[in-house]
Amino acid sequence: MERIIEINDFVNGIVWGPYMLALLVGTGIFLTFRLGFTQVVDFKFIMKNTIGKMFGKSGSEAEGDITSSQAGLSAIAAVVGTGNIAGVATAIAIGGPGAVFWMWFSAFFGMASKFSEIALGIKYREKMKDGTVAGGAMYYLDKGMNSKFLSYFFSVMVIITYFIMGAVVDTNSVALSVQEQWGIKPVITGVFLAIATGIVILGGIKRMGRVCEYLSPFMGGIYIVAGLAVLILNFNKIPGAFALIFTSAFKPIAATGGFAGAAFGQVVKMGIARGLFSNEAGMGSSPILHSSAKVNHPVEQSIWGVAEVFVDTIIICSITALTIVISGEWTTGVSGVALTMRAFNATLPGNIGSYIVLGSALLFGYSCLITVNFYCERAGEYLFGPKCIMPIRYLWIIGIVVGSIGGLEFVWDLADTANGLMAIPNLIGLIFLSGTVVSLKKEFFGNKQKI
Repeated sequence: MERIIEINDFVNGIVWGPYMLALLVGTGIFLTFRLGFTQVVDFKFIMKNTIGKMFGKSGSEAEGDITSSQAGLSAIAAVVGTGNIAGVATAIAIGGPGAVFWMWFSAFFGMASKFSEIALGIKYREKMKDGTVAGGAMYYLDKGMNSKFLSYFFSVMVIITYFIMGAVVDTNSVALSVQEQWGIKPVITGVFLAIATGIVILGGIKRMGRVCEYLSPFMGGIYIVAGLAVLILNFNKIPGAFALIFTSAFKPIAATGGFAGAAFGQVVKMGIARGLFSNEAGMGSSPILHSSAKVNHPVEQSIWGVAEVFVDTIIICSITALTIVISGEWTTGVSGVALTMRAFNATLPGNIGSYIVLGSALLFGYSCLITVNFYCERAGEYLFGPKCIMPIRYLWIIGIVVGSIGGLEFVWDLADTANGLMAIPNLIGLIFLSGTVVSLKKEFFGNKQKI
């Protein structure tokens, strides 16, 4: 076992090392230039036709399983998880406030990656025997690049990554937070989450879409309102917070209080890695869900990729980051959810902050549990056929209970490695199929299609 752990640590150091992070961000930069900075030039159009229409009723008769808004909001629910609370806090605790700048940097270029992979996912999606549609990176790696090896490898990594990180790791984070706040045994929280998740996922993608259509705006709205309250009550500290973020992004910060100090490379790595871990731009996962959308053109749905990264990182992650920096709690040596709780308590009256963070962690964690299971289903279906869907759903429910108990540190590390390995074939596909994405974008905006 020790040898296996050593091998995993070695591989993990490579897949999440500087070269991999450079490839992830570099692909986003490459696609941004090829797409003519669509996340800036077309931003008004994108937001108007995504977030601006999320409560509207779609009348599209296009092929697909759920509406464009349901697919987009389900994808947002999938990426908005405990990483928005614990991951951002960890980045700042290790890399300092400067990590926030690099989180924003990676998110900006990550918008182009999300745009591209969703467009390709829908272009190469397939209609299944039961009438549903299936798409994702495995399909454009297969049909677009003619590489069964890359598509199979990607699918296997999806199952490993999301089964462990979704059902197990996220559940454990939520269960421990509940135990710390209310003293409830983790297994009780796990059983509750398993039942609540099972009710949704056993109803299939249409039930998931309907739930996320209301859950995503609700959970995001609560956290955003709380963040705005922090900024309003501490508006005099905002300029200083931004100044600290931008200056420390390029200048190493010395140790202060419980903060151990951070070198420039560490600041960059933590910001980029946590940002990408949160919004999953370039990972190839989101297209799996977006490919179920009822749309007439791939770009009609791919614009949701820009909105997805914007909401996840530029808004929600930034709320966490600014609150932590404004509070000054980042110098205490505390990390993870505990740091975010302390920051909100320090910037809001009473102890309301800790309840907001805990409530948000519960909702964010639950949203991930009911959505990322779908990634495993589609990857399993691609590899083994539809017969594996129901077994995956039941194993997912069991995994939630197991995850609440904890004690599986090694498999967590394994999932982290699989997550990095999953991105490699997807990035290869995005680079080699970038011309197709450019053509799709020109076709859509050139014809001024209405959505």
